[in-house]
Amino acid sequence: VQLQASGGGLVQAGGSLRLSCATSGRTFSSYAMGWFRQAPGKEREFVAAITWSSSGTYYADSVKGRFTISRDNAKNTVYLQMNSLKPDDTAVYYCAAGGRLWASGSILMNSYEYDDWGQGTQVTVSS
Repeated sequence: VQLQASGGGLVQAGGSLRLSCATSGRTFSSYAMGWFRQAPGKEREFVAAITWSSSGTYYADSVKGRFTISRDNAKNTVYLQMNSLKPDDTAVYYCAAGGRLWASGSILMNSYEYDDWGQGTQVTVSS
């Protein structure tokens, strides 16, 4: 199983980035996908999640209204559109694939719901 995250970089505050996570080696369309992040010296935290059918999306309060998660099951890819970026958004962003078929609900905000993780992509927001 491989999850390859990309799209990170350096951006000024107020700018935008779009992260992508391409998966292979597992059935993508039947599982929820999530994004988490970890800043230096801090624990990993939930950012956003999307159900297998895209019928449900979930966001951390800190990114609600600025970030949008989406997926393309035909391309086995999940995206994270990040707008109005702030210096506090600086972190390594990880994509993760859910471990339960057709899972949904706010439980997807918990890291234990995910079995497979990507390598992370660095996002740095300058002030």
